[in-house]
Amino acid sequence: MYRMRIFANNDVVAKSRFWYFLSKLRKIKKTNGEIVTLNKIAEKHPQKVKNFGIWIRYDSRSGTHNMYKEYREMSRCEAVEAMYQDMAARHRARFRSVHILKVVEIEKDADIRRPYIKQLLTKNLKFPLPHRVTKASTKKLFSAHRPTTFF
Repeated sequence: MYRMRIFANNDVVAKSRFWYFLSKLRKIKKTNGEIVTLNKIAEKHPQKVKNFGIWIRYDSRSGTHNMYKEYREMSRCEAVEAMYQDMAARHRARFRSVHILKVVEIEKDADIRRPYIKQLLTKNLKFPLPHRVTKASTKKLFSAHRPTTFF
C-alpha cells in the first residue's frame, strides 16, 4: 500500500495526481492498482496564524528548479493555495508544472529564513490606514459641494 499527501481542489484531481506521482515512483499503473481511501486532513488549530515552509520542484521555460518558500497562513491548504498563486504570478508556473515535495509548519521564529515573513513577527505590529473616509450618517445624502476625505 502507498500513501501520499496530495493538495488538490477536488477528489478527481487528487486521484489523478496520486496515479501520476505513483507511476513516477514505482512501476504501477492505474489498471493494476486501486485507491482504498481518500481522506481530507483537518487542521488542528484552524483559528491560529502559522508559518509554513514549502519545498517545491517546478518546470519553467528554461528547465527544472528546486525552491523553498515561506508563507504565513491559517492552514496548510491555504499556504499551498497561496504558493500556487505566487508561483503563477512571479514565475508563470502552472499548477501541473509545480510539484510539492514537503510542507512543514515552522514553530520557532528563529527558524524563519525569509525577510518578508520575519517582518510580520514583530511584537506590536500595526497596519496604519492613512486615508480613511468617515461616513457621517446625519448628513444629507446629496449635498451641493464636493466632500473632502483628507483630515
